Amino acid sequence: MGTEMLTAVSALAVALVTAAGGVVTAVIGRRQPRRPRGAERRDDFTAVTDKLGEHIARLEREAEQDRQQAEADRGRITAQDYALRYIAGWARSLVAYMRQQRLEPPPPPQPIPDEVRPYLHDIGS
Repeated sequence: MGTEMLTAVSALAVALVTAAGGVVTAVIGRRQPRRPRGAERRDDFTAVTDKLGEHIARLEREAEQDRQQAEADRGRITAQDYALRYIAGWARSLVAYMRQQRLEPPPPPQPIPDEVRPYLHDIGS
């Protein structure tokens, strides 16, 4: 074989490899759509933004439920405060009646707790 024949065969081999590479690139290129640069970052940003939106919506729902619960608690505490004031007034009137009749009211059944003492100032201890 001559030098010219060897050059022709090597050129043919290079041409076949190049053609095969072009076919492979065309097939692969057809299967995977071309994505512009930064598309992954935009997709990640969208996913993060959606998750944050869901989280914010959940926090707003919880805050509204907390406000409703606080309003219900405030109403319950107000009713309990009224009931306790009524009972304390009634007990004071009973003590006043007993003292008017020159009777001594019985002492409390147990020591008065320090936390309660400021609110029951008219009961001697």
